[in-house]
Formats: sequence, C-alpha cells, structure tokens
Amino acid sequence: MIALLEYVRSLEEKVQANSASMRPRFEQRGQILPRERVQYLLDPGSPFLELSTLAGLGMFDDDGVDQVNGGCVITGLGFVSGIRCVVIAHDSGIKGGVLVPIGVRKTIRAQQIAMENNLPVVYLIESGGGHLLYQFESFSLGGELFKNLSMLSAAGLPQISVVHGSSTAGGAYLPGLSDYVIMVRNRAKVFLAGPPLLKAATGEIATDEELGGAELHSTVSGVSDYMVENDQEAIDCARRILAALDWGDRRLPNRNFREPRYSHDELAGVVPVNFRQAYDVREVLARLLDDSEFHEFKANIGAATVCGQGAIEGIPVAVIGNNGPITAEGAAKGGQFIQLMCQANTPIIYLHNITGFMVGTDAERRGIVKHGAKMIQAVSNATVPQITLQIGASFGAGNYGMCGRAFDPRFIFSWPNNRVATMGGEQAAQIMTILAEEKATRKGLPIDKKALEASEQKLIDQFERESAALYTSARLFDDGIIDPRDSRKVLAFCLATCLEKDRAPLNSNTFGVGRL
Repeated sequence: MIALLEYVRSLEEKVQANSASMRPRFEQRGQILPRERVQYLLDPGSPFLELSTLAGLGMFDDDGVDQVNGGCVITGLGFVSGIRCVVIAHDSGIKGGVLVPIGVRKTIRAQQIAMENNLPVVYLIESGGGHLLYQFESFSLGGELFKNLSMLSAAGLPQISVVHGSSTAGGAYLPGLSDYVIMVRNRAKVFLAGPPLLKAATGEIATDEELGGAELHSTVSGVSDYMVENDQEAIDCARRILAALDWGDRRLPNRNFREPRYSHDELAGVVPVNFRQAYDVREVLARLLDDSEFHEFKANIGAATVCGQGAIEGIPVAVIGNNGPITAEGAAKGGQFIQLMCQANTPIIYLHNITGFMVGTDAERRGIVKHGAKMIQAVSNATVPQITLQIGASFGAGNYGMCGRAFDPRFIFSWPNNRVATMGGEQAAQIMTILAEEKATRKGLPIDKKALEASEQKLIDQFERESAALYTSARLFDDGIIDPRDSRKVLAFCLATCLEKDRAPLNSNTFGVGRL
C-alpha cells in the first residue's frame, strides 16, 4: 500500500514540477505561479483538500509518465477569510492553462460539490481557452460549466473570479457569469475573440489590450469590478470580498473591531450644511467604518455613485453614497451592487446627498430611465436590511433610488442639514417661471417680470421651509434627527437589532397562542 501511495505522490509531484518549471517566465512577467496563488489565497495553516490531482492521467496531452498535467486545473476545498470555499485555479504553468476536456469535467465536478454543499467558489483564471484539437469533446461539456455558473449565482452562492491573465473565447463567460470580477492591469485579458480570430473573422486588427484589457473592462465595459496591479493584490481583493460576506450562521459577526482612524467628532464638519457645496462621501465613511477601511466596488464606472463594503462595530455592511447625481452607469452599478449584497446577506446602508438622477439628452441616450428603473427595482425587492441616513439633499427620484421613506428601510434617520423635496426650490421656481412665460406668449399677453420674480421667491421660500429636516421629520419622513457625531453608534445599534431579528428563528403555528 505504501509503495502504491508513493507512486501516486510521485506523479502528483510531477504535476507540480511541470507547472513550477515555468517559474522564470512567470517572474519575468511579474506573476506568481498558480499553486502559489492558491496558497496565498488560503488562510495560513488551514487545510486544503485538493481534488482530482491526477485527472486526465495518460489522456490528451498527458503521457502518464513524464508529462503529467492534472487536467491543467487545480481544484479543492479550503478556507478563505474563515469561510469554507471551493477553489478552482487554472494551472497556467502547464500549457498555458488550456482547457482540455478532462479539465472542463474536473471544473464541473468542483462546481457540483459547491452546489451540493452550499459553498462559495473562487476562480483563479489564466487560460488560453479551449484546446482546439479536442474541441469536439470539450464543446458540449463547456455548456454545463456555464450553466453551473448561472445556477450557483441563482442559488445565492457567491462566485469570485480573479483574472490573472487570458480568459478568452468561451472562457470569457467565466468572469462574465461570476458575481465579482477582479482583473490585473496589463495582464488580464477577457474577450470573445482574440486578435487572430478577430482578424480571420472580420479583418479587424486590434491588440489584446484594445480588445479586452483590464483598463477597458474596468473603465468602459464594466465587466471588471476591481482593477489591481499584480497577482497578490488581486488575491487580497478576493479575500476582502469573502471577509465582507456575512455567511449566515457560519460567520457570526466579529465584534472585536477597530475604531475608525479618524474621529467621529469630525463628522459634524465633514459634510457642508449647504447641500450645494460638494464634498466626498468617502470622508464620511472614513469616520463611520471600522479601521476606516472601505472596499470600493466598480470605482471607475458611475463614479458619482459610491458603492462598497466595510464593517461597523464588527458587523459587515454595504454602503451606497452620493458624490453627485445618479447617472445611467451609476444606477446600473447601484442595482448590481444591491443584488450582490442580497446574495451575500449583507445589510445595506444608504448615505443620501442626492440631487436626483442625471437629466439631459446625453443621459436619455445612455438609458437613464431603464437603468434608473433597475436600481429602483433592486431597492424595492432587496432581501436584506436596508438602513437610510439622510446627510444632505434627498431630491426627486434620487430619494427613491437611495431607499427613501417610501421604500420602507428598516430605519431612516436624518442629519439636521438634510432636505427632502421633489427638487431644489430654485429649480422649481425656474420651472414655474418658464411655464408662465410660455403660457403668456401663447396667449399674446405681456410678461410681468416683477410678478414672476415675486412668485419665484414665494415658491423658493415654500420649498426651503417644507424641505427642511425639522419639517419632514415632524411628518415622520424619518425616524428622527440625529447628531452626525452619533451616526456610527446609531447605525451599530440598528444593525445589531436587524441581525438579532434575522438570526432568531420563529416557531410559527397556525392559530396563535390563546389565553386559556
């Protein structure tokens, strides 16, 4: 028995040696080897149960003697940020991580284990795509791989794709169907057709970066959610995503936390009293979140809508804040982020300082109506606790997209400077003046400028009075006005209340308990 085991181990060592033989090339490119990526991903000292180490032995390009490939993919179960996960890593040290049929089947088996055991999946991607010489055997199998990606996401099992290098052709759908995508700048490539196929199919000539580099997907297409500089930073990003997941009863909130690096007393001065004066909502987050740590989502797209994750007194939270109007891109990002947080069972905090959705011909052409609808649909149907803190303006449909009172957040509070209205008073007054002037022109009547100016000022005064925090709070538009400096402890109390409710199972009956 020991002799047999030793032989198995010797073959496994050949797989590892085969991959490690490419170390000089990886180092030249500033990369770490695939197995080093897996090791870096896993919690130090934790077990890793590798699966199907010798898949494909003696098949395809594996001779079973010297060229032992392990299916050109590494799969297994391990712990990442304390969460038991399935890990699937392309072994790009062996034939560029090409997808041979057995490697596809190995991947599908790992996905099946994830589905049967309710485990998140982390993909470490770098593959030249399907092996064209074996395309007949791989093609149908590949469809099941993508079906599983879709089913895992629908089942609420998070999937994180870290793209270290190429992910081409059908492989582009691996990150495309994942819930979170991280791409390494100048290394990651995601496209349906690479330069050779593109030239053969259409005659178009383009570089890898132009077709699907990290810059393109992080700033234009939106395929990438996080752009990083190297392999280690990419894996750190994946670990932070998993760490932010409140994974049911398996991951109770860690109430050992660090206070923000910046004093909560500064919250009273971070946000201007005048909502017309710009500021960065990240300055607020730096004084609300544990250790002032904020992991931003899709930072380069729809930048005025700031989304990301952190923690408050050890409780994982998601945050959506405003640095300007909600654009079409910002609405799409916000809608996607809300869905991801519902999948992750992470409470969402909304920090309002919003003048509304972007308007204009360009905004309409970009689909502000349909994308804004996506965000509102996501807010309306969110399955996690939503807590709203109105810290500036809260105007128009922006109030809706940011979970205003009508959308029944668990709790909603205002800062004293908050204003809630259909729009700003000046805008409303200008609209009424324009309408009055147009009406007078149609009827051929003279325009009374003084009367219009008086009417404008009256409407501005009305909006100023009715939008003020004292006025709206008195009418239960919120659950009260709080001291900005108390925001962190108020949010922590509300979060703990939400979690206690959600974690305590109810023993229901069909009739209620009668007094006997």
